[in-house]
Amino acid sequence: MTFSILTAAIVFGLIFPVELPDKTFIATLVLATRYRPLMVWIGVTAAFAVQTLVAVTLGGLLAKLPTQPVQAVAAAMFVLGGFLLLRGAGEADAEEADVEEEFAAKVTAPATGLRAIGASFLILFLAEWGDLSQLLTASLAARYQDPLSVGVGAFLALATISGLGAALGRQLLKRMRLATIRRIGGAVCLLLAAVTVIEALRA
Repeated sequence: MTFSILTAAIVFGLIFPVELPDKTFIATLVLATRYRPLMVWIGVTAAFAVQTLVAVTLGGLLAKLPTQPVQAVAAAMFVLGGFLLLRGAGEADAEEADVEEEFAAKVTAPATGLRAIGASFLILFLAEWGDLSQLLTASLAARYQDPLSVGVGAFLALATISGLGAALGRQLLKRMRLATIRRIGGAVCLLLAAVTVIEALRA
């Protein structure tokens, strides 16, 4: 199995703007106010590692199907992702407080060390299962037929976002608008859908 730095970089660039305005960032921020940020980051990235592995495995299985059906499914997932991001962009900033409250309620007791890691892992693993980024990762793995490169790119994007949330979450929220980032992510998804459709028609 070969590894492509270019593919991993493209996937990183696609997943990052899609997941940054998502609840992953807010959840990590909330957890980092309850537990040590490093412990939170370790637990959250471990959850992302498992979810990314599942996503690229599914994408690898899809890639074995005939090319055009796979491209059609991938394009549909990108369109869905773009639609969801654009539709929710206007309410993104307002939803921030609701998401913070939701995850704050899940952290019921202080914890340190392995307990903090385990709690962070469990909260993010359950909250993000079937999340948009996981579906897009599977679609990208099917589209590029390169699960390893896609998996590395997606995981690094998620790990970077969770690291930013744990270390600089509150400061970043003061300087960026989640609505704008969601619109960028939605546009990226729709562009990728268009490229996938064009490639399918040319095949």
